[in-house]
Amino acid sequence: MEEVPPSFCDTETFKDFGVRTFYKVKALEQILGRNLWVDRHKGNDSCEYLLSSGRFLGEKVWQPHSCMMHKYKISEAKNCLVDKHIAFIGDSRIRQLFYSFVKIINPQFKEEGNKHENIPFEDKTASVKVDFLWHPEVNGSMKQCIKVWTEDSIAKPHVIVAGAATWSIKIHNGSSEALSQYKMNITSIAPLLEKLAKTSDVYWVLQDPVYEDLLSENRKMITNEKIDAYNEAAVSILNSSTRNSKSNVKMFSVSKLIAQETIMESLDGLHLPESSRETSAMILMNVYCNKILKPVDGSCCQPRPPLTLIQKLAACFFTSCIIGYLIFYIIHRNAHRKNKPCTDLESGEEKKNIINTPVSSLEILLQSFCKLGLIMAYFYMCDRANLFMKENKFYTHSSFFIPIIYILVLGVFYNENTKETKVLNREQTDEWKGWMQLVILIYHISGASTFLPVYMHIRVLVAAYLFQTGYGHFSYFWIKGDFGIHRVCQVLFRLNFLVVVLCIVMDRPYQFYYFVPLVTVWFMVIYVTLALWPQIIQKKANGNCFWHFGLLLKLGFLLLFICFLAYSQGAFEKIFSLWPLSKCFELKGNVYEWWFRWRLDRYVVFHGMLFAFIYLALQKRQILSEGKGEPLFSNKISNFLLFISVVSFLTYSIWASSCKNKAECNELHPSVSVVQILAFILIRNIPGYARSVYSSFFAWFGKISLELFICQYHIWLAADTRGILVLIPGNPMLNIIVSTFIFVCVAHEISQITNDLAQIIIPKDNSSLLKRLACIAAFFCGLLILSSIQDKSKH
Repeated sequence: MEEVPPSFCDTETFKDFGVRTFYKVKALEQILGRNLWVDRHKGNDSCEYLLSSGRFLGEKVWQPHSCMMHKYKISEAKNCLVDKHIAFIGDSRIRQLFYSFVKIINPQFKEEGNKHENIPFEDKTASVKVDFLWHPEVNGSMKQCIKVWTEDSIAKPHVIVAGAATWSIKIHNGSSEALSQYKMNITSIAPLLEKLAKTSDVYWVLQDPVYEDLLSENRKMITNEKIDAYNEAAVSILNSSTRNSKSNVKMFSVSKLIAQETIMESLDGLHLPESSRETSAMILMNVYCNKILKPVDGSCCQPRPPLTLIQKLAACFFTSCIIGYLIFYIIHRNAHRKNKPCTDLESGEEKKNIINTPVSSLEILLQSFCKLGLIMAYFYMCDRANLFMKENKFYTHSSFFIPIIYILVLGVFYNENTKETKVLNREQTDEWKGWMQLVILIYHISGASTFLPVYMHIRVLVAAYLFQTGYGHFSYFWIKGDFGIHRVCQVLFRLNFLVVVLCIVMDRPYQFYYFVPLVTVWFMVIYVTLALWPQIIQKKANGNCFWHFGLLLKLGFLLLFICFLAYSQGAFEKIFSLWPLSKCFELKGNVYEWWFRWRLDRYVVFHGMLFAFIYLALQKRQILSEGKGEPLFSNKISNFLLFISVVSFLTYSIWASSCKNKAECNELHPSVSVVQILAFILIRNIPGYARSVYSSFFAWFGKISLELFICQYHIWLAADTRGILVLIPGNPMLNIIVSTFIFVCVAHEISQITNDLAQIIIPKDNSSLLKRLACIAAFFCGLLILSSIQDKSKH
């Protein structure tokens, strides 16, 4: 259990024992990750959690209990509040909240003018009107102001934020008579607020604690004990204003929890520091705007999205597969019982039934789709059904580097000898994919994208994966010369099967899973480059060196084509904006995101192809020594290349770590990322002993690296990677362990399902394959038509 923050229970701050105990209980509630007030009052609504509970991640990042809070930009705030009127009514603390709220819309708005009078604000560009009405006491003046809004002829504010108490305590010197009068006044106002709450959003702000040691002499009577009494009265009266139903007036009690952590930073002991006020204002913005704008990383106050027609059809399909497999299983089991071996009465021995029923393709198909259906149901529940909690990411150096060190130790500990000692052999490439994928996963869950040096190194890992794509597929086509349709379909199916299913089940565009479209397009580029006339393969080139120059010429034209698209955004967008390509590569109505992703690593696949060509040419001429334990070159050349590689690797790392401008570094990245990739390959492969061993731990993860990358979007992370999935609230470490175990098991199972289905759906017989491709084409045509119908219905 974490240590209780000193601001909660410091004896110098809260001298009354009862008050200290109260805040200790509150601290314990936060540490456990839940708020007892919400639990006692039907606290399943994420809006109630947002308004009443949460904790700080670090110093200034507020984490609501069970949901994610979006940080609204100026344009988003104006878009949400267009033609809206918001009214803040109360004392100086409400005025502070008003200023912080307005600054979300207009950061240049200054806190000036007479503090004890009304303050108007209007943004004419968005027709947003926000008013502060000075009513420091709950009395007849405040009642009259609220009463005017209840009249039918008067335009009512869309949002009303009210609260007051400290002035009543101060003016009446904390007398019990003042508390009694406060109860009477709020009792008379409660029906009016309840009436307003039927057409407007009404929030009553509970009073924040004070830091008594900093209070001036004329405020010494404002104690936390008095504040608690006034809060208790307000909650009791406002919640009981309706007899048979829940009150429509919402209690804004979360500011108390925020104040408990930050009140010691107050300048006068009464008013909160600016960062705390900004957090409270952002919570108000989330409460009102999340249901309107529906930001992906703002899960608080958002209802579950309705099922689309495609999702309903997918649910029916998977349900049918599950039922079909159960029927198949029951029939098969009964048949197995009938064929059960019987005992020979004379010998007393069992007669073996030598008939073995082979597993049919239909059974494998039904079983695979049955398992996939259950897995997809889990995906949907994790990231669409609001069944599990979601939390914002929060980056610290320790949250990133400690797991990195831990997996590196495990990777080094589990090592085995390779079956072959060639450069970039299969075990080594699996190992490479594995550790890169684990680092990328840690990068995502720790929120390290906010730390630029880490971001630049992760960019190299993504580039390295694409480098392997260029190297691996080029090597296959160059050596095997297999340009048949079966090979192409197998690769495309394994790359895209899971993503297509997720697009259907999770209602996400294909480009959302950007890495798979990227790898798919580059695979097709490699295939087309080598398959186009003249087809040049290793067998043909060995007979005549002229063909090597022919292949280099092909690669040269490919490089020119890449440069043309990279520096001609208009041409790129025209190509990928054509239907039906636009349905695959558009995101938020345009292909800019796709162009940015493609351009960021535009040369690395070409580098991988060129490296493969050079390596295979050197290997064929027996220039390389790839025997077990032998250095790749002669000792002098090997030592020289190792020295250059280490220097290059470290130079790139220093450059990436010192990067200050993300845009400038991204511009240089496509040209220089290959330096560190090649340096790593040489360091890993020049020493014979390094080439002879590999990490079986990393290699295991490398075999399911694609599934891990895709599955993390919904069942490890949350809100489409913006947050973290919470299966076990209140215990972050246990939650990570459990969710990671499930996530890895699911990824491994999906890999097995994909391999099984690939064998059935992509047969080796060309005539059967063409029939399957016709069915697949018909399926995608139907999917595109349904998707177009859905898009039109949304608009």
